[in-house]
Amino acid sequence: QEMRKYLWDRNFTEVETPMLQSVAGGAAARPFVTHSNALDCQFYMRIALELYLKRMLVAGEDRVFEIGRVFRNEGLSRRHNPEFTMLEAYCAYGDFETMADMVEEMTCQLAEKFCGGLQIEHKDEEGNALRTINLQRPWKRANYHDLIKGVAGDDFFDIPAGARRNKCVELGVQISEKLADSEVVQQVFEKKVEEHTFDPCFVTRVASELVPLAKVTPGGKTVEVYELIINGQEISPGYSELNDPDVQRERLEHQAGGEEEQEIDHDFIETLENGMPPAGGIGIGIDRLIMMLTGAPTIRDVVLFPLLKKK
Repeated sequence: QEMRKYLWDRNFTEVETPMLQSVAGGAAARPFVTHSNALDCQFYMRIALELYLKRMLVAGEDRVFEIGRVFRNEGLSRRHNPEFTMLEAYCAYGDFETMADMVEEMTCQLAEKFCGGLQIEHKDEEGNALRTINLQRPWKRANYHDLIKGVAGDDFFDIPAGARRNKCVELGVQISEKLADSEVVQQVFEKKVEEHTFDPCFVTRVASELVPLAKVTPGGKTVEVYELIINGQEISPGYSELNDPDVQRERLEHQAGGEEEQEIDHDFIETLENGMPPAGGIGIGIDRLIMMLTGAPTIRDVVLFPLLKKK
């Protein structure tokens, strides 16, 4: 409710978008599949809120958000549950920087109201102090490539792709043969940087292949995004949203060839052809945010009914 109030006070309109979608879009993830008896066709449980909220921008709503369940038919871990709660918000004429400022301010307000301050203490299972997360503003900003070079060596991006995979073995990072080179780099980032970053850090200038829905940095191979890392995991991504339909079609076609088989939402691209204003967008994993604020060690501690096998 506090997050809703924060957005309402800034003239965001809350909407509801379909959970059953004809194309699973807005993220690279494996969907749950279901069937409509009435229409006799296949649908997917949504893996993101993004594409329908952007349709709202095209329709003339300058500031929109939604809080709701999303579903990904993937693994379970201490920070992954196949269904989880996501906040996504989009602001016309914003960009990734304005959205970073917004999520930073919102998170600090939550911490001050519910945790009594900006120092969040985490304890181990025995109740001993484990670490203290410092949310004092301003939060750190760091370049994606620079962070990876810091753990993998300055020459990591200069060596051939095959040698880069060998380097991953040396670093203790397991790599699937199906992964594209950009996904190999992302695995190194997740295992050697993300999991060891506890105080807030906005990671910027991410490779364009990883974020096909974000605007490309002028003259570069990166995109205008941040990935907010707190407590060893991504809490929130934020973009300067891509609104060129031709570039968007090309980027989605490239993504469709990745490890996860992806369909292209041609209706969404047609919607962009009607004209979407420049915009900033954010996603916030509510469950992970609550893990950080409460010191919960696993996502199962903040989900009332986590997915489990039957006895």
